[in-house]
Amino acid sequence: MPVTDEAELSEILALDRVAVVGCSTTAGKDAHEIPKYLIEHGYDVVPVNPFADEIFDRECYDSLADIPGDVDIVDVFRPSDEVADIVDAALARDDDAVIWLQLGIHDDEAVARAEAAGRRVVQDRCMKPTHQALLG
Repeated sequence: MPVTDEAELSEILALDRVAVVGCSTTAGKDAHEIPKYLIEHGYDVVPVNPFADEIFDRECYDSLADIPGDVDIVDVFRPSDEVADIVDAALARDDDAVIWLQLGIHDDEAVARAEAAGRRVVQDRCMKPTHQALLG
């Protein structure tokens, strides 16, 4: 079952390094504004977008596999039909990152696979209002 408990969500939100898969260069889009909010609130955001070299003055990576070092949370801003491949890429990393699927994004089969591998998953929930409600 995806994480819904407020205490556990608060624990997840206390983590630091967030890889944002599908981070956008376009101001006004959720995939731009929410990572910007996270940066403004002290998170180390790592943009993942194969079509950009830099977002928020930070190096942008083509894929999760390209990110050096550990990641605490993989925050997904991609369509639900891409979740399975993103979960596979997250599971291939050695950092045990929490997988966070933003509001409107879900894939129950991929979530079950991630949980079976010991990962915590948040599904169909936006980080910004969750952060505001629990830690704001």
